[in-house]
Amino acid sequence: MENMLNVYLFGKKYEVPAGLTIMTAMEYAGYDLVRGCGCRNGFCGACATIYRIKGEIELHGCLACQTEVQEGMYVATLPFFPLEKRVYNIEEIKPTQQIMMQLYPEIYSCIGCNACTKACTQELNVMQYIAYAQRGEYDKCAEESFDCVMCGVCSSRCPAGISHPQVAMLARRLNGKYIEPECGHLSDRVKEVNEGIFDKQIEELMTKAVDNIEEIKDMYNHREIEK
Repeated sequence: MENMLNVYLFGKKYEVPAGLTIMTAMEYAGYDLVRGCGCRNGFCGACATIYRIKGEIELHGCLACQTEVQEGMYVATLPFFPLEKRVYNIEEIKPTQQIMMQLYPEIYSCIGCNACTKACTQELNVMQYIAYAQRGEYDKCAEESFDCVMCGVCSSRCPAGISHPQVAMLARRLNGKYIEPECGHLSDRVKEVNEGIFDKQIEELMTKAVDNIEEIKDMYNHREIEK
């Protein structure tokens, strides 16, 4: 076959066609992916991967489902990284600087190395949103971290042991709960759902989903979209 590349998956050499993603290259090489593959389109963060090109020093972080293989690529997947997740009740905490100090004090040990930002698979400015979290600017932290898929690559490279995605998650929850203005339209719809107004329609949709998936697709594609 033409345009074959040499890649190393977990230290073992394979020849795979150029143009494949790391994930499809693994499957081409015979790996049966039963975990760490998620959505396969770059949004769930399940296929966090570390790689280095032979002869180069830099270590790269990426998502295997959206990164093409390269000649001499050494690959190791990181489908799970043990982030530090603190337990809290969002109804009992407030968006103060003290709550971040209480739950994630390690963020104040950040040495400003920027390894987290360099490793981010979404190209987010991770060190910046951690700085916002340190200052209690949760609206800015929430905005800066909005596209985080919680793959954990940033934390795997952090010498201070910061769980950046969990810090960002707390900031977004505080921002949504206490800082951003309430969306009255959404609140009304949630109330209607809880009151069972849509139960009949949901039952009909469930029946259609079992009997005729194409009808469901057609209903979705021709739905009325509120402005």
